[in-house]
Amino acid sequence: MTLKDTIAAIKPLNEEAMELASKRWDSIAKPLHSLGKMETMLIQIAGITGSADIDLSRKALIVMCADNGVVEEGVTQTGQEVTAIVAENFLKGDTSVCAMCRQCRVDVYPVDVGMAKDTRVRTDLKVAYGTKNMTKGPAMTAEEAVHAIEAGIKMAEELKEKGYHILATGEMGIGNTTTSSAVASVLLGQPVEKMTGRGSGLTSEGLERKIEAIEKAIRINDPNPSDPLDVLSKTGGFDIAGMTGIFLGGAALHMPVVMDGFISCVAGLIATRLCPLVSDYILASHVSKEPAAHMILDYMKKDAMLHGDMCLGEGTGAVTLFPILDMAAAVYHSMSTFEDIHVDQYKELK
Repeated sequence: MTLKDTIAAIKPLNEEAMELASKRWDSIAKPLHSLGKMETMLIQIAGITGSADIDLSRKALIVMCADNGVVEEGVTQTGQEVTAIVAENFLKGDTSVCAMCRQCRVDVYPVDVGMAKDTRVRTDLKVAYGTKNMTKGPAMTAEEAVHAIEAGIKMAEELKEKGYHILATGEMGIGNTTTSSAVASVLLGQPVEKMTGRGSGLTSEGLERKIEAIEKAIRINDPNPSDPLDVLSKTGGFDIAGMTGIFLGGAALHMPVVMDGFISCVAGLIATRLCPLVSDYILASHVSKEPAAHMILDYMKKDAMLHGDMCLGEGTGAVTLFPILDMAAAVYHSMSTFEDIHVDQYKELK
């Protein structure tokens, strides 16, 4: 689907399915609402899929890999070549998130949406060989931004056709906390220094360079805060755009999509600014250690399940949510009801 068609296909959650799921939880032989967010997330999933018969047995992580021209400004601890190395390691199963995915039976799909060099990672959705240096002009054209979003939509469509029930978003791209901080600063109208963290371990001097580069990029490109595509194309990255497409595609296809940390949250923010209904289709996994993550989650009215000071990326936080959802589904499907054990059901107290 095109971006336009995808947005047009997104509808409100199915209230009937959510009501049925809520009643199922209330009928289970335990105190009302005692599993908290485990219950509310499954109710949300029922609304997303349109069915109270929840199936999360097939899970996939999509890792959008791309390079960012702003790395030229010395805003990272490592060089751009690391993006390609780690991207290929996804295929070998030799990254942190791959180890986690093996543990909880999640399939990993790395995608080259804009790396600076070709690797063995699929390139059929590649938009360009990295973005331009945003301190010297727009990171990408508006057309490239749309193509990268549509790459994410295409991945959601592919995995839906393959029978997956739930998706997680991940990314790999040296310099992408710089682009994410720029986008978040503009879209939320906040000072750059408030939205910018150390990423993968910058020194205080490095952090200052990062802040200066973002401020320069915003000043030179003058992105329009009311136009998320303009902000994305001028100060964003292809990985952010690709994840934006996964959120939009998931919503159009009635698939729940799990949001990871800061960079994924920025993609979720763009998606909800393009189509506010998308927010209801997103599950927030954790609160990233990056400073702006809290503000984005608050803006999106998302209450994340996990608070673990994680900031690794790759989708590690999103995948960490899956075992919790599996446990929730196990209770939801297999627990006895009050009727089964011949005990009066709990009532809501006013």
